[in-house]
Amino acid sequence: MKFGSILQACRERAGLSQEELAEKLNRTQSCISKFEKDKRIPDMTTFMQWIQTTQTQEVAVAFLYGMDGINLLQQMMPLIGGLIFFV
Repeated sequence: MKFGSILQACRERAGLSQEELAEKLNRTQSCISKFEKDKRIPDMTTFMQWIQTTQTQEVAVAFLYGMDGINLLQQMMPLIGGLIFFV
């Protein structure tokens, strides 16, 4: 699994466009695109801001422990959707 794919999935899960995330992270849309296409690797500060902004801390933990972040997102979406529905 490529790191950029995980970042993209986190952004999409949060419902943010590349432009919106770029604004929140004080980056350019081009920079966000490069991260997502694995043409650039974010530093730890940027990675943590990305995770906090997209509220995907569980994906970061899974990735750092060597788990498949995309698979984790797919498994959690029905649960999260159900929780939001009942709140």
